Amino acid sequence: MNLKYNYYYFQSALSPKFCQDVIDYGKEQQSVMAITGDGDRSSDKMSKKDIKNIQKKRKSDIVWMSDKWIYNEIHPFIHEANKKAGWNFEWDWSEPCQFTKYGKGQYYGWHTDSFNNPLNTPDDLNSHGKIRKLSVTISLNNPNEYEGGNLEFDYRNHLDWEKNKEKSFETCEQIRPIGSIIVFPSFVWHRVTPVTKGTRYSLVIWNCGKPFR
Repeated sequence: MNLKYNYYYFQSALSPKFCQDVIDYGKEQQSVMAITGDGDRSSDKMSKKDIKNIQKKRKSDIVWMSDKWIYNEIHPFIHEANKKAGWNFEWDWSEPCQFTKYGKGQYYGWHTDSFNNPLNTPDDLNSHGKIRKLSVTISLNNPNEYEGGNLEFDYRNHLDWEKNKEKSFETCEQIRPIGSIIVFPSFVWHRVTPVTKGTRYSLVIWNCGKPFR
């Protein structure tokens, strides 16, 4: 799929108070080890070998949030980005928000947020048969509170890579300021580089709809 915009961002769009409220709320909850894949497993049911393999790709602590006050604040920006970027993807449901804490040495290697098959949740008609279409990442704390932890993109699957190598990789510095929002198609490859100092807090939301036709 050829894209005019690989992502769309809003710099410092959310108030520091809202961001701090999310951080404080996240810290009050019991965090779990972040895993990869379809998310239907918990780390306490996995072997040490499985955990070690996952942490080769991803190492962070997360809290799940499904609170309306968070969605109400973020959804207007998702709709605006979807329109202004020209994607116009049809979506009608958001997965639980993922509040993520990246401490020193924590990271998330190259990945896409989309899966090979639609969500298989027959007991939940809101999500069953849908796919992730738009991913959202929100920077919750000031960039002077940490080093590293950069969001980076790899577009080689969406370019004539041999002719555009210099354009296939990008570090998204625009969203480092607190309250910044970035929206991008869930099939775009991205990663979070290791945090080398301090702590990075972020909020991720995946927005789903029926499969592309």
